[in-house]
Amino acid sequence: MTDADGSGRADTSGARCRIDIDMDGGYGWRMIAQNGRVVAVSALSYGEYGTCRAAFEELCAGQQELVGGVQHAPEGNGWVWLLRDRDGRATVVSARAYERHSTCRAAYERFRTLLGELGGLTGSCL
Repeated sequence: MTDADGSGRADTSGARCRIDIDMDGGYGWRMIAQNGRVVAVSALSYGEYGTCRAAFEELCAGQQELVGGVQHAPEGNGWVWLLRDRDGRATVVSARAYERHSTCRAAYERFRTLLGELGGLTGSCL
């Protein structure tokens, strides 16, 4: 993925969000922690930059309505966490699989906390 443009970043509460373009020309976002690690990625691809940005802002604002949790990784090795929208679609997934359930759960809780902080800052998600 490559950077969509210079405005594809936000720096809030030590985290930043970057919007990227995938190989098929779709847009997706990824949240990067203060230490530089990718914490979460969008589970959906968007046809336009603005749509992707709006989806992330909506995620920040309405994160309390999303349900999620920890589950086995699709490959069967390790654990991943995800958030689902009202329709049951995965919208956010962990950036990597974790070896231990407890480590994955802790990462999920940290992400939820960070997302809550971002949601409280009007207009600063991207």
